[in-house]
Amino acid sequence: MHTYENPLITRYASKQMGELFSAYHRALIFRKLWLALAKAEKQLGLDITDNQIKDLEVNLTNIDFAAIEKSESELKHDVMAHIHAYGEVAKLANAIIHLGATSCYVTDNADLVIYKDALLNIKELVVYLLKVMGEFADKYKAQPILGYTHYQAAQLTTVGKRMTLYMQEMISNLNEIDFALSNIKFLGCRGATGTEASFMELFNGDEKKIDLMNKTIAKEFGFDELFDVSGQTYPRNVDVRILNALSSIAQTSYRFATDIRLLEHDHFIEEAFGEKQVGSSAMAYKRNPIYSERVCSLSRYLIVNALNGALTYSTQWFERTLDDSAIRRISLPEAFLGIEAVMRLLIKVVSSLQVNKEIIDKAVKEYLPFIATENIMMAAAKKGGDRQELHEIIRQCSLKASENIKSGKKSNLINILLSHP
Repeated sequence: MHTYENPLITRYASKQMGELFSAYHRALIFRKLWLALAKAEKQLGLDITDNQIKDLEVNLTNIDFAAIEKSESELKHDVMAHIHAYGEVAKLANAIIHLGATSCYVTDNADLVIYKDALLNIKELVVYLLKVMGEFADKYKAQPILGYTHYQAAQLTTVGKRMTLYMQEMISNLNEIDFALSNIKFLGCRGATGTEASFMELFNGDEKKIDLMNKTIAKEFGFDELFDVSGQTYPRNVDVRILNALSSIAQTSYRFATDIRLLEHDHFIEEAFGEKQVGSSAMAYKRNPIYSERVCSLSRYLIVNALNGALTYSTQWFERTLDDSAIRRISLPEAFLGIEAVMRLLIKVVSSLQVNKEIIDKAVKEYLPFIATENIMMAAAKKGGDRQELHEIIRQCSLKASENIKSGKKSNLINILLSHP
């Protein structure tokens, strides 16, 4: 309680997503990558023993974070600290850990594994949200409600049809996720500048062995494709596509949640409200759409966060620079944690929305004479009336009717129209 804790972890995201981006999970993938590298190198003829492989396997989960932290404070290099810590417990294999590799072999490949898993999790949530939205749309497909343009009453739509607008946009976001996933390939072992120079030395210039090594490791981590070429890192525009996809989901979520907040103001549609839920510490009568508000709050952050990917990608120098490191440690995990929280909130909101039919019907009845004027104009035009003249007559009559409403009277629009010369 005496140090800052990220609310995305403590308040909003699930334990599952938090574990996916945990220090332990990432460190474990580092070690699995080193084990996979050693196995592939041994298989392709390098002098690595079965006992060394066994030592790496036995100590895979024996991760001493205190030792890693102490080592990094001295070495000022996180990957070397992890190498030393692994070598301390897997002493037989110490000499061959990270053989031929550079830091990005573990950091970038681990990130790609994590991002791919996280994106697939988000995709599942979006699909489930669409299912819940679809059920709502079907249930209320015949319930009329005022449509709004300029946030002013317009022609009728239905509660269900309006939901399909958000569904269509969310389906588009699914395509964005699939596009981002299609661009997540394995980096493999590319060396310090992407030339595989260290492996060319180890394998005496045998490029086929290097290609086989990379494909073998990639397959072990669930990747069918590797980047054709690279510097030391994978292309940072991969991050741009990921963040843009998550931002796109956030944008649709923000729009939907805002509309729910506006509808709740008029009591047309409301979030579920718990029996013991408190709306305000001061105003005991308050009932607020807090989950939709939270969706908007988190989504706003996610929309802005996407800019970090673009700025980082555009400022990369040649084969790599390290100024991408700190910001990626923050922006990518937080993007996934945030959007996962948003999806879970929306699923909760949509699955328990309360549609107040009587209030909706009352508003429809009040505005029905105004809404009917377009049909009246079309019918009169079909009988030979001048569309422009008809429009002007209806406009003038509607303004008079609106003044009646503002004076606390009934609109009386139909009678005003009938009495027009």
